[in-house]
Amino acid sequence: MDPYVILTCRTQEQKSSVASGSEPVWNENFIFNVSEGAEEVKLKIMDSDIGNDDFVGEAEICLKSVLREGRIPPTAYNIVKNKEFCGEIKVGLTFNPEERSPRDYDDRDEYSRGWKESSHSDRNRTSRRDDSPRGRRHSPERERDYRGRDSDEDRRRGGRRRHSSDED
Repeated sequence: MDPYVILTCRTQEQKSSVASGSEPVWNENFIFNVSEGAEEVKLKIMDSDIGNDDFVGEAEICLKSVLREGRIPPTAYNIVKNKEFCGEIKVGLTFNPEERSPRDYDDRDEYSRGWKESSHSDRNRTSRRDDSPRGRRHSPERERDYRGRDSDEDRRRGGRRRHSSDED
């Protein structure tokens, strides 16, 4: 037997390498973009043959728990063909939420208004988000707080807070 797996999540499809034997091990990673409405990953196990490949069976993995927990350790899932059990496949899943850039947020999002301080402490920079040219809300009060004003801590250290407009 020369099995391989076709993994499908909504309209995305990926294929494993072909393994050999009756107890194949793949140890492969696949990345899918998971959007709202994605409920499961379908695994279709095939046997590679000259000419036409044979359907071995399929398994389905519900995504609710991995989306909630962030990770599902390797777990055995039943492979079925014509509603009959024909084996197991062990699969682990990890959900890594993709970080959105500031322009991906809309007015309902917390990060779409005014300025936000950077988390980069090595350079003490302040990054800003000015949405006003694109018609989004702008916070002049927040702008005054950050533009050119050094914090008390910076003054105590004798330094000045660097701004994104400062030259390197």
